[in-house]
Amino acid sequence: LCPCLIYGAYVFLPFDAPLLPTISARLVYTLRCAVFATFPVVLGMIVSGISRLCSSALEPFGELQREVEIHRTYVSQSIQLFILYFFNMAVLATYLPQELLKLIPLLTGLFAISRLIFWLSYAISRSFRTFGFSMTFLPLLAMLLWNLYGMFVLEPENLLS
Repeated sequence: LCPCLIYGAYVFLPFDAPLLPTISARLVYTLRCAVFATFPVVLGMIVSGISRLCSSALEPFGELQREVEIHRTYVSQSIQLFILYFFNMAVLATYLPQELLKLIPLLTGLFAISRLIFWLSYAISRSFRTFGFSMTFLPLLAMLLWNLYGMFVLEPENLLS
């Protein structure tokens, strides 16, 4: 489903990436796009804090209720995945040709939407969370494989430069 969503958005959404001739401009562009991917994480932190305040637990370090545990788990996993996603997008931006830089905001949007889907499905039932997680993890895995391919096959002479 992820490749279909990315392809459909790439073809049908009417925007193009700005002209980014240098690697530093591409990294700044990726950094600016990554700000939008933090929205679900920050929203999760807010909801987690509110659920912790509204829980009936008298002991702040005691056992958490299911509602509080769901939000806490979502936030911690989202932060971990965001870090991996961001670093892979930054490396990806250095290897993509100019005409494919439109993928950076599309992958950012996919990350944000898939984390929200994961959160919703995790809150409904823990057995439904696989879909949202796979929508986050499989593009991350694809970016990692492309980055490794780019580093070791396309430009092995520039591996560390």
